[in-house]
Amino acid sequence: MLKVAMAGASGAVAGAIPHRRAHGADAPAGPGAPDPRIQGPFLILSTPFTASGAVDFDALAKEARYVDWCGCPGMIWPQSGDSVDLLTTDEKLQGMEVLAETTRGRRTALCLGVQGKDTAEMLMYAKHAEKLAPTAIISRPLDSGKTEDDLREYWRALATVARRPVFFQTTGGVAYRGPTPSVPLMVGLAKESPYFGYIKEEAGDVIGRMKALVAAKPPIRRVFGARGGYGWLYELHLGAEGLITERAIYADVLTRVWELHRSGSDPAALRDAYSKFLLMINLSKTHPGDLRGYQLYLWKKRGVFQTMVSRHYGRGRSIPEKPIYSELELSEEEIAEIEFRFEALKPHQKPGSPDLGPR
Repeated sequence: MLKVAMAGASGAVAGAIPHRRAHGADAPAGPGAPDPRIQGPFLILSTPFTASGAVDFDALAKEARYVDWCGCPGMIWPQSGDSVDLLTTDEKLQGMEVLAETTRGRRTALCLGVQGKDTAEMLMYAKHAEKLAPTAIISRPLDSGKTEDDLREYWRALATVARRPVFFQTTGGVAYRGPTPSVPLMVGLAKESPYFGYIKEEAGDVIGRMKALVAAKPPIRRVFGARGGYGWLYELHLGAEGLITERAIYADVLTRVWELHRSGSDPAALRDAYSKFLLMINLSKTHPGDLRGYQLYLWKKRGVFQTMVSRHYGRGRSIPEKPIYSELELSEEEIAEIEFRFEALKPHQKPGSPDLGPR
């Protein structure tokens, strides 16, 4: 096995189309109307680690600057299962503060994740997030929820704190054994709060639920796809208006897909950009560690992360008493396959090298 130790950025071809500003000066909408800033790809940041296994907050800030440099409409953290379940409270609170400071005055909207094993834990994170004034927040079901009434009261409690758009994630964490929030539940809550009605749909009959949510506008305000982006183009055609997934390394490509979809000007380019993205993420079916292995390699390749250290669950999908740390390794053959597919993305990447320095 070959331990990866790469640095430096990957350039894009000179002929790539520059990305226009996808988010920026748009003012928040009036009460009850969908916020114009909440649309397009809102990508979940991966959590970087130092060689010792500590959260690398400097690299987290660089990752945020990378996504902003790509022109992406939004970024989210902490929200992926490992960053929610395997980080300490202090790590999550500090990371929120780092990202709030890093993104202040930038065009990419920041969305902070607020969830917990119970309502009290969720409210602690929500109050902290409110002090940092991100563009939006997102919340998955409480780990201890058992009934739809539990979900209703949990999110109603969030409504007493939140003063900005709130995404409901329709799946819970690895410890969650409760119900999927129903479409009527989310519609009812959206009627109660002008900040609700933004949905990350990834549960059960995704397409059927998404059609029902789109048909419920208003009070439903925005419907976003998820599931790694595998079905995003079809979901856009059904009326979805964004994507939430841990694919931030492809922020420029996914922003281009979004812009091509909105303009309708070049269907062939849209099909090509999306198909090349699918070719890339199909690596999760063949490479070790699923997302961790090849995405950590790409984060290093683009000069954002310094290590390929991962904090993970270990065997199975349960929350361990002590998270497992490891530096992931890739063989020469695996690296060659990553490079072969990554080359196909270049026509759809933002030209130049990422600007990762603070202003």
